[in-house]
Order: sequence, then C-alpha cells, then structure tokens
Amino acid sequence: MLKVSRLFIYPIKSMGGIEVSTALVTDRGFQHDRRWMLVDAHNRFISQREVQEMALLQVALADTGLFVNYKKHRSSILIPFQPQTDEFAEVFIWDDQCSGQFVSHEADLWFSEILGINCRLVYMPDSSIRPTEAEYTPVGQITSLSDGYPFLLVGQASLDDLNKRLDEPLPMDRFRPNIVFTGGEPFAEDLLKSFSIGNIQFNGVKLCARCPVITINQETGERGSEPLKLLSGYRKRNNKVYFGQNLIHEGLGEIGVGDEINVYQFNDEERFFI
Repeated sequence: MLKVSRLFIYPIKSMGGIEVSTALVTDRGFQHDRRWMLVDAHNRFISQREVQEMALLQVALADTGLFVNYKKHRSSILIPFQPQTDEFAEVFIWDDQCSGQFVSHEADLWFSEILGINCRLVYMPDSSIRPTEAEYTPVGQITSLSDGYPFLLVGQASLDDLNKRLDEPLPMDRFRPNIVFTGGEPFAEDLLKSFSIGNIQFNGVKLCARCPVITINQETGERGSEPLKLLSGYRKRNNKVYFGQNLIHEGLGEIGVGDEINVYQFNDEERFFI
C-alpha cells in the first residue's frame, strides 16, 4: 500500500520549503506553492543554481504573509500575502513568460542586501496563467512559478535506496518534492501514470531531470558533488539524471499525510529504470 508520508510547499521559488500535514490543492498546485520568486534586472528568475546562498533563506507561513529568515545573520522580513505595489511586468522562467506583480520596495532592498545582488521579488496573481509544457501535458493544464509542473512526487524508498549507496545519507530536502510517499519499491514513482489521493486525480507526465541544486546542502548553502555523481551511475538517460516524477492533476480539495494513494494505471515504459 502506498501512503502519503510528507507534504511540502515552497512559497518563494528556490528558497526553503515548509513541511505541512495537510495541503490545499488549487488550479496550479498547492496553495502558496511557488507563487513568489526573485528576478534579476531583466525580470528573469533567480535560483540556487546561480545563487546558492538562497538555500539559507527559510520561509514560514504567518497569519498575514510569509516570514523569511536568513539563517546566517538572523535577519528576517515579513512579506504580506497581498503585494504592496501596482507594478506589473512580464517575468521569465526558463523559456516561459507570465505576468508578475512586484511585491514591495522594502522586499527588494532586503533580498538584494542579503544576497549581494540586484534583485526584486514578484508575485504571481490568480490572473496570471502559465501553461504546462505542451509536449507532455494536455491543453488547459497550468502551473505556478515552478520549474514546469504543479507537483513533484518522490518515494521514500527511492531516497532510502540512494542513502544506502552514499557514505553520508542525505535528507529529502535536497530533492524539493511536494509529495513523498511510503510503500513500494525504490523508484516506484517512475511507474505511476494515473492515481488518486482523496478526490484528486494525479497523472505522472515526466520524470524529473535533476540539476546541481541537489548537491547544495540546504542547511549550510555549501555545494558538493553528491548525490549527482552517484545518481549518474544508475539514473542517467540521454545525458540527464532523473529522480522523482512530475505530476499534473484534476480536481480541487485537500490532501493530507496518511492518505492512501490509489493507483489506476502504470507506465510500463519506465520499468527498465527500476
């Protein structure tokens, strides 16, 4: 039996995640998940790929907004849920662009000073629609400011298998999943083509190709070689390393830790990876 064991949201793209016991599923993913992000002078997204210090920015939910704490200097800021400006711009995530609303001058100054770069914080309002990749998903599917899809699924057995091969075990936060489950064999998530959690239907659409962010220690911001080096030995295809499954969904509602995962269809094309 497969069961949801952990749930995470990442309100500000590429900053610290928040573990929750229940999560509200919206049209573009979990509520608050990657609805904010930092952009550079060209309104292009900034992530740990370029600025690994972002790992030290821990986000928490407060009654009125997001509380962001910088672990190194114990500096913090409260980001209101409602942006404080009427300034909008087209912002860029990889090859996509969508409308973003600048949050506040105060936020821009704080993040720029903490990270030592010129950056601004933007919010994705409900009116901003960003389709998922047409090659892998049907028309009408949308996502937030994520890398490309509303959800990332990882099996706990996959991490356990990886950690048996490593000299030093790694925590799940290296892989930034939204949904973690127990049960099944390592990398069982590769095969999950259609399943439900509660009354929400999920579909696995694309294995997640991993970048060097998984080599960044989320507690210290330091970059190493693992687990990318090790995974390259047995999870590599067409020069890309895969760990986790990207999901789209149908339906709105709430899911929680302990919910059963009911599988309807498997993806046999991925079985050679198991």
